[in-house]
Amino acid sequence: MPRERAAVVAAQAAAALAVAGFGWAVLGGAGGDPEPSAAGGASASPPSSPSAPVDKGDGKGTGTGPDTVDPNAGIKPGEAPIWLVENRVEVAGAGARQYGPWRVGEVVVRAVDKEVAGYGAADGREKWKVQLETPLCGVPKEPAAGGKLVVAVREGQGPTTHCNALRQIDLAAGKAGWKAPVPQENEYDRPLELQLAVSGDTVAVARSAVMSGFSATDGRKLFGTSKTGNCYPVAFGGGARLVLVRQCPDPGGAPGAVRPLLEEVDPATGAAKWGHAFGSGWTVGRILSSDPLVAAAYHSGRKVWSLTAFTADGKVRSHGEAPFGTDQRCNGWGDGSGDMGGCPAAVADADTLYLAGGAPGRELGIDLTDHVIAVDLATGKEKWRAKAPDGRRIWPMALEGGKVVAYLWPEGKAAGAVVALKPADGAQEVLLQSPAGAAGAQKVFFPHGARTAWAGGRLFLLNGRVKSPEPGLVHHALLSFGK
Repeated sequence: MPRERAAVVAAQAAAALAVAGFGWAVLGGAGGDPEPSAAGGASASPPSSPSAPVDKGDGKGTGTGPDTVDPNAGIKPGEAPIWLVENRVEVAGAGARQYGPWRVGEVVVRAVDKEVAGYGAADGREKWKVQLETPLCGVPKEPAAGGKLVVAVREGQGPTTHCNALRQIDLAAGKAGWKAPVPQENEYDRPLELQLAVSGDTVAVARSAVMSGFSATDGRKLFGTSKTGNCYPVAFGGGARLVLVRQCPDPGGAPGAVRPLLEEVDPATGAAKWGHAFGSGWTVGRILSSDPLVAAAYHSGRKVWSLTAFTADGKVRSHGEAPFGTDQRCNGWGDGSGDMGGCPAAVADADTLYLAGGAPGRELGIDLTDHVIAVDLATGKEKWRAKAPDGRRIWPMALEGGKVVAYLWPEGKAAGAVVALKPADGAQEVLLQSPAGAAGAQKVFFPHGARTAWAGGRLFLLNGRVKSPEPGLVHHALLSFGK
């Protein structure tokens, strides 16, 4: 891991206990994120009574505890009511990472620790639950075809136990399927975490200098670590194409210096179809789109990042250093996760990438992504910028009906909304507006760890980390509003 990424990873680990996805008090300082709080409260009002009922997590309550108002109170005609699900899973330490959301039919799914649970998309009521024997240690961005989610699980209960098996879960049926070991590729192959990516029926598994591929249908191993010269694999990106990132010796660099090689590989065999070498000092940080293929890379020495679009046969379609800033989860700098599909706010059509961005910061990652920026993939040039009102964050989520669908984050007294942007110029129209009373509950979903999904006319918002339930307190896990 490069030195600058290792430093940031250490800092993030220390900060995660305080901020990542936990509750936020509404009475934070003006102009920015509220100050962190241990409670998931959406109101500063005192408790109504010691015996006031806590929300049961069935999708009907506020999901914020007995001392809060109903987020749907005062709802106006035309506004979309929300439902909230709180975390009731006991997790180790100060919190655990949460995965999802995935919508499969009329169910939306989340995963945390040793549990995968499905909820009614329309009302948030729990439909099914799968309990795993040991905790999760790797989850892909999306399930395979038919809602078959393949996750990595530990060999034991502790956080330092090795991550050495895959487990299939049928999200459509709410049942666990096959379990298969991840064989060691060499004597050093004893990972604590696995990076998973899905393309077609293949689940690709990456860890330090090792890769392998498995069938999502039956767990059969398809391929193992392959060599490309003296290059070694570090990460996969999934979707319409399976993309592998390798580190290769840099002939023009200092001893031990490396440079990245981006390859499209055959999901059935792991064999490379084509490869593109990036220049000295660059690191491939994210795959922002798999079809068309668009990669974000950063240069930590020069403090710049770039976008490279590829043709179907691997030729460079356009390349350019980005004149705007974006979240570090979208350029990969300082993120440290190795998750090539980790950007929560990028979509693309055949000719244009739509990405959450804003004014460049002193570092490569910025906090406030208050624009949707359209980039022409033929030229690498910016087409237009659409600014969110009142300096609010805005994240593109999907392309639907010829428009860009984006989540407009809450700010102040304004609650979250879903907007549509015209692809020609970014002109906005509101598709869904949640009630004003929901603003406080929505602010508990901290953007630096949250994930969104847009499916079937509904927004699903997932907290990136959750804490164990506490008496009188709840910790939001999942929120939705829509049709």
